[in-house]
Amino acid sequence: MPPLSPKPLPTRVPEPAPGGALPAPSPEALARSEALAALLREEMVRAGGAISFSRYMELCLYAPVLGYYSGGAAKLGAAGDFITAPEVSTLFGRCVARQALEALAAIGGGEVLELGGGTGALAEAALAEADLATADPAESGLTWNMLEPSPELRERQQARLGPRWGARVRWLDTLPHEFRGVIIANEVADALPVERFTIHDGEPRRLGVRDDGAGFGWTLLPPEPAFAGVVHALEIELGRAFPEGYTGEFCPMLQAWVRSLADSLAAGLLLVIDYGLPRRELYAAERSAGTLICHYRHRAHDDPFLWPGLHDLSAWVDFTAMAEAGTAAGLTLEGYTTQAAFLSANGLDRMLQGAAHDAAGITLAQQAKRLLLPGEMGERFRVLGLSRALAPALAGFGLLDLANRL
Repeated sequence: MPPLSPKPLPTRVPEPAPGGALPAPSPEALARSEALAALLREEMVRAGGAISFSRYMELCLYAPVLGYYSGGAAKLGAAGDFITAPEVSTLFGRCVARQALEALAAIGGGEVLELGGGTGALAEAALAEADLATADPAESGLTWNMLEPSPELRERQQARLGPRWGARVRWLDTLPHEFRGVIIANEVADALPVERFTIHDGEPRRLGVRDDGAGFGWTLLPPEPAFAGVVHALEIELGRAFPEGYTGEFCPMLQAWVRSLADSLAAGLLLVIDYGLPRRELYAAERSAGTLICHYRHRAHDDPFLWPGLHDLSAWVDFTAMAEAGTAAGLTLEGYTTQAAFLSANGLDRMLQGAAHDAAGITLAQQAKRLLLPGEMGERFRVLGLSRALAPALAGFGLLDLANRL
């Protein structure tokens, strides 16, 4: 299994912060990272010297106690590694709430389930917007459920939401059965472990991870006909072969993840918001090094082997695969659009028009630009809607529906 030198990888929002070297982790953080590295080495020894990148990514993010999302370090916000749209502005959560309320009205009521609730900012803004939509906030009745794997984030959510909304916010440990309502996955799918492949001597090969004594690095795993078949199927659908050296990713658990959500949803809407593209655009020539990216202390970098467990690992979402998985599981494709179009269709522009012409209003306008502009989050983040027993059409996809590009 020859070792490979990692290729330079493209960045995603936000861009790398200026300032050169990454900030050094604390001694405690480095100790946790080394403990995870020891666990990874044990896995490699048991596997005969190397493991798939998907397994490496899974352990780095979700290993009990030591993984990025299961550990205790701050992840989002100023003290964390990256910021998501709900932390940028309450406008995001307010617009999402309007779409959720529309869907709930269409099915005669229900609840909201947020997957991976972050700091609680989305729930906070959405619940406040729901209260504004009724004459008596006490009668708004919107119940918000959280399915949060990170103990650190769950504690932050409970501290933020509990005092104001109390029993209207509930934390779940598993997906509910026969759920009626809206399931929201905001920046969740990008953190599902991915397989990495490259074209080597004209054939698709799985990229693995090995320990060369000086640290972890890329390696080619032995040829696997079934794995190569997955990549060849991509080439057939794209109508072109990947050139020598092309590197990319696909998510092997995406279909099962979507099916589990579809099985949980008795009626309502699955709303997926993430950075990604339709398949033909995702595997374009300009992304020949893949889309894997790491975030640490608000800096984007391209070394997934640096300080395992201390930085976020993610890859762009194949929205075509997401839509295919949803419809295969019995859901209906409601639409696919940009974040900018989705937010505008759900009233963001009107919210800005109603803002005061003072410092707070100027700040709100600046936040809106970050959510809407193509060079920021507006075009890079996409929104996919999948439903069951839901009618009529939803406002969020009425301004611009790009479903024909999937």
